[in-house]
Amino acid sequence: MHPALSVIFFTTLMGAGQGLFLALYTAQLYAAVRILPWQASPTFYALGSLLALLLVLGGMAASFFHLGRPERSWRSAAMWRTSWLSREVVMLPVTAGLMVVYGGIHALGLDTTLFTIGGFIAVDLTILVGLVAAVAILGLFLSTAMIYASLRFLQEWHGPLTVLNFVLLGCASGFTLATAFASTLASGMAVFYTNWAVVLTAAALVTRGASLLVNGRRRPKSTLESAIGVRHPQIRQITQGAMGGSFNTREFFHHQSAMRVAATRWAFLVLVFPLPIALLITTEVSDNPGPAIAAFCLQFLGLLAERWSFFADARHPQNLYYQAIA
Repeated sequence: MHPALSVIFFTTLMGAGQGLFLALYTAQLYAAVRILPWQASPTFYALGSLLALLLVLGGMAASFFHLGRPERSWRSAAMWRTSWLSREVVMLPVTAGLMVVYGGIHALGLDTTLFTIGGFIAVDLTILVGLVAAVAILGLFLSTAMIYASLRFLQEWHGPLTVLNFVLLGCASGFTLATAFASTLASGMAVFYTNWAVVLTAAALVTRGASLLVNGRRRPKSTLESAIGVRHPQIRQITQGAMGGSFNTREFFHHQSAMRVAATRWAFLVLVFPLPIALLITTEVSDNPGPAIAAFCLQFLGLLAERWSFFADARHPQNLYYQAIA
């Protein structure tokens, strides 16, 4: 498939924003149940929510560059009962709105205790709002991933690994960003986020590596014979059947050499996984936020390459017919 830059930035920015919010809420839950002894200030959560919101809004803005008629984008939500794309469109403003409410309650100091559990676990309004927001974020992750995982004719995307990779890569980048954020504003939380970021990045390496291995062994179910409806043991294609390019030749193939595709794959394998993990580990023995910031920047750069590779690796069956040029 042809990797569109707007969709690449949309999915990576959205994933980082969603992951960052989940990181903030996870830390608050750990502190509420006394697993994490250090509680960050409301300002930390308010600013973190604002940063997560900006990333989500940035992703939404990038998505408009992929629309042929942006003024009609509201219509994409009409088929939410059957379309994962419509469900994503519905979940986007819901998630952004809940982020605003969560951050606003912290910023205005309205997070008063509503009730206690077991006499020592205090549940305030932000805990409840954050829980609803976390569920919405998981629903948004699922909706975005299922847009691709539900396409049965694209074997490289169809399967649970696509969903796992979207969730884990988004959470890994979000927790890495949370590490950099905490190293700058709340150093007491940095170790907590670092440990989670390393675990999530390692888990994402396992699932993304598994998808590369599985896709590398796949054999197309369609053949040249089935593509043109001719059953003959010896068919040789010498032309693409058109004098010039078309939508089919532009949008369903990446038009890059096998060397560039392989180089992009190795680039993201290095930038997304081992380099950030190494930099994150150094933050546990240093108060300098530089390594954590570098870890996020390198990982996000690698995620752009990973998402390009994700789209380029999908082999559309129609290319059996259109990609041979005399």
